[in-house]
Amino acid sequence: METVLCSARVADIKDIHALLLKAADKGRLLPRSLADLYRHTRDFYVLKEQDGRLIGCCALSVVWEDLAEIRSLYVCEEARRHGSGSLLAKACMKEAQAMGVGRLFTLTYETGFFARLGFRETDKDVLPQKIWADCVHCPKFPNNCDETAMLCLL
Repeated sequence: METVLCSARVADIKDIHALLLKAADKGRLLPRSLADLYRHTRDFYVLKEQDGRLIGCCALSVVWEDLAEIRSLYVCEEARRHGSGSLLAKACMKEAQAMGVGRLFTLTYETGFFARLGFRETDKDVLPQKIWADCVHCPKFPNNCDETAMLCLL
Protein backbone atom coordinates (compact mmCIF):
# COMPACT_ATOMS: atom_id res chain seq x y z
CA MET A 1 0.00 0.00 0.00
CA GLU A 2 1.49 3.35 -1.07
CA THR A 3 1.08 6.08 1.53
CA VAL A 4 2.06 9.70 1.93
CA LEU A 5 3.14 11.24 5.25
CA CYS A 6 2.60 14.97 5.55
CA SER A 7 1.75 17.76 7.94
CA ALA A 8 -1.97 18.13 8.53
CA ARG A 9 -3.90 20.86 6.79
CA VAL A 10 -7.10 22.49 7.98
CA ALA A 11 -8.95 20.47 5.34
CA ASP A 12 -7.81 17.26 7.11
CA ILE A 13 -9.32 18.07 10.50
CA LYS A 14 -12.78 16.62 9.93
CA ASP A 15 -11.19 13.35 8.76
CA ILE A 16 -8.85 13.35 11.77
CA HIS A 17 -11.85 13.94 14.02
CA ALA A 18 -13.78 11.05 12.45
CA LEU A 19 -10.76 8.73 12.79
CA LEU A 20 -10.22 9.68 16.43
CA LEU A 21 -13.93 9.22 17.22
CA LYS A 22 -13.73 5.67 15.87
CA ALA A 23 -10.71 5.07 18.08
CA ALA A 24 -12.50 6.54 21.10
CA ASP A 25 -15.56 4.35 20.46
CA LYS A 26 -13.23 1.34 20.63
CA GLY A 27 -11.68 2.60 23.88
CA ARG A 28 -8.28 3.11 22.24
CA LEU A 29 -7.95 6.79 23.16
CA LEU A 30 -9.93 9.72 24.51
CA PRO A 31 -12.00 11.81 22.09
CA ARG A 32 -10.98 15.32 21.09
CA SER A 33 -13.36 18.05 20.02
CA LEU A 34 -13.30 19.61 16.57
CA ALA A 35 -12.45 22.96 18.17
CA ASP A 36 -9.43 21.43 19.92
CA LEU A 37 -8.26 19.76 16.72
CA TYR A 38 -8.53 22.96 14.70
CA ARG A 39 -6.51 24.80 17.39
CA HIS A 40 -3.82 22.15 17.14
CA THR A 41 -3.74 21.59 13.36
CA ARG A 42 -0.02 22.39 13.23
CA ASP A 43 0.72 19.62 15.76
CA PHE A 44 -0.53 16.83 13.48
CA TYR A 45 1.01 14.55 10.93
CA VAL A 46 -1.32 12.57 8.73
CA LEU A 47 -0.83 9.46 6.68
CA LYS A 48 -2.86 9.21 3.50
CA GLU A 49 -3.31 6.67 0.78
CA GLN A 50 -2.49 7.86 -2.71
CA ASP A 51 -6.19 8.56 -3.36
CA GLY A 52 -6.13 11.05 -0.46
CA ARG A 53 -7.97 8.90 2.10
CA LEU A 54 -6.66 9.58 5.59
CA ILE A 55 -5.61 6.33 7.28
CA GLY A 56 -3.67 7.59 10.30
CA CYS A 57 -2.69 10.57 12.39
CA CYS A 58 -0.40 11.57 15.22
CA ALA A 59 0.31 14.82 17.04
CA LEU A 60 3.38 16.28 18.71
CA SER A 61 2.47 18.63 21.54
CA VAL A 62 5.14 20.67 23.31
CA VAL A 63 4.30 20.69 27.00
CA TRP A 64 7.23 22.41 28.66
CA GLU A 65 10.78 23.62 28.15
CA ASP A 66 12.25 20.16 27.56
CA LEU A 67 9.11 18.02 27.41
CA ALA A 68 6.77 17.10 24.56
CA GLU A 69 4.04 14.52 24.08
CA ILE A 70 3.08 12.16 21.30
CA ARG A 71 -0.70 12.11 21.35
CA SER A 72 -3.68 11.10 19.24
CA LEU A 73 -1.73 8.39 17.43
CA TYR A 74 -4.13 6.15 15.59
CA VAL A 75 -4.08 4.12 12.39
CA CYS A 76 -7.25 2.62 10.92
CA GLU A 77 -7.54 -1.15 11.36
CA GLU A 78 -7.00 -2.13 7.72
CA ALA A 79 -3.76 -0.11 7.49
CA ARG A 80 -2.07 -1.64 10.54
CA ARG A 81 0.90 -3.98 10.55
CA HIS A 82 2.57 -2.13 7.67
CA GLY A 83 4.69 0.27 9.75
CA SER A 84 2.17 3.11 9.56
CA GLY A 85 2.11 3.80 13.30
CA SER A 86 5.89 3.73 13.51
CA LEU A 87 6.17 6.12 10.57
CA LEU A 88 3.86 8.61 12.30
CA ALA A 89 5.51 8.30 15.72
CA LYS A 90 9.02 8.60 14.25
CA ALA A 91 8.02 11.79 12.43
CA CYS A 92 7.04 13.28 15.79
CA MET A 93 10.21 12.00 17.42
CA LYS A 94 12.36 13.51 14.67
CA GLU A 95 10.59 16.86 14.94
CA ALA A 96 10.90 16.90 18.74
CA GLN A 97 14.61 16.21 18.46
CA ALA A 98 15.03 18.96 15.84
CA MET A 99 13.24 21.38 18.19
CA GLY A 100 15.67 20.58 20.99
CA VAL A 101 13.20 18.71 23.16
CA GLY A 102 15.02 16.38 25.55
CA ARG A 103 12.16 14.22 26.78
CA LEU A 104 9.21 12.82 24.87
CA PHE A 105 6.32 11.02 26.54
CA THR A 106 3.01 9.42 25.77
CA LEU A 107 0.03 8.11 27.70
CA THR A 108 -0.96 4.88 26.02
CA TYR A 109 -2.63 1.49 26.04
CA GLU A 110 -0.06 0.26 23.47
CA THR A 111 3.01 -0.17 25.67
CA GLY A 112 4.66 -2.78 23.44
CA PHE A 113 4.47 -0.51 20.40
CA PHE A 114 6.11 2.41 22.20
CA ALA A 115 8.70 0.18 23.90
CA ARG A 116 9.89 -0.88 20.43
CA LEU A 117 10.46 2.83 19.68
CA GLY A 118 12.64 3.30 22.77
CA PHE A 119 10.05 4.46 25.30
CA ARG A 120 10.10 3.11 28.86
CA GLU A 121 7.29 3.02 31.39
CA THR A 122 7.42 5.86 33.91
CA ASP A 123 5.37 7.20 36.77
CA LYS A 124 2.82 9.89 35.89
CA ASP A 125 4.26 11.98 38.74
CA VAL A 126 7.22 12.91 36.49
CA LEU A 127 4.74 14.67 34.14
CA PRO A 128 3.16 17.39 36.32
CA GLN A 129 2.75 19.83 33.42
CA LYS A 130 0.66 17.27 31.52
CA ILE A 131 -1.38 16.27 34.53
CA TRP A 132 -2.39 19.82 35.41
CA ALA A 133 -2.86 21.02 31.82
CA ASP A 134 -4.88 18.15 30.34
CA CYS A 135 -5.50 15.25 32.70
CA VAL A 136 -7.52 17.27 35.20
CA HIS A 137 -10.16 17.70 32.47
CA CYS A 138 -10.41 13.97 31.77
CA PRO A 139 -13.41 12.06 33.16
CA LYS A 140 -10.99 9.32 34.28
CA PHE A 141 -8.95 11.70 36.47
CA PRO A 142 -7.60 11.13 39.08
CA ASN A 143 -8.40 7.60 40.21
CA ASN A 144 -9.57 5.81 37.07
CA CYS A 145 -6.79 6.54 34.60
CA ASP A 146 -5.89 3.27 32.93
CA GLU A 147 -3.30 4.57 30.49
CA THR A 148 0.40 3.90 30.98
CA ALA A 149 2.87 6.78 30.96
CA MET A 150 5.94 6.12 28.84
CA LEU A 151 9.01 8.32 28.41
CA CYS A 152 11.81 8.48 25.84
CA LEU A 153 15.00 10.48 26.27
CA LEU A 154 16.01 12.03 22.96
